[in-house]
Amino acid sequence: MYVLELAFDDDERRLAARPAHRERLARLYAEGTLVMAGPWADGSGALLVFRTDEPGLREIIAADPYYSAPGVTVVGYRRWTPLALDDRDYMNIRS
Repeated sequence: MYVLELAFDDDERRLAARPAHRERLARLYAEGTLVMAGPWADGSGALLVFRTDEPGLREIIAADPYYSAPGVTVVGYRRWTPLALDDRDYMNIRS
């Protein structure tokens, strides 16, 4: 798995590319490639989690104009090895 971090600035031109971007994300989610995604609570960027290898992630980034749109910066991506999220005791999460 890979996590992709984005940063947003005040350039609202990115909003024009967002509908097509979200359609792509919906397809990737339906295929099982996108695990989850969402903006930071303060609106300064977003985090996306993909089930793919590095070449696959690079293809995803290259194929989506949103990632190079004005107002969007790809901060970076990293390989990620998540823990089992249903192990609430280990994660110290309380329902």
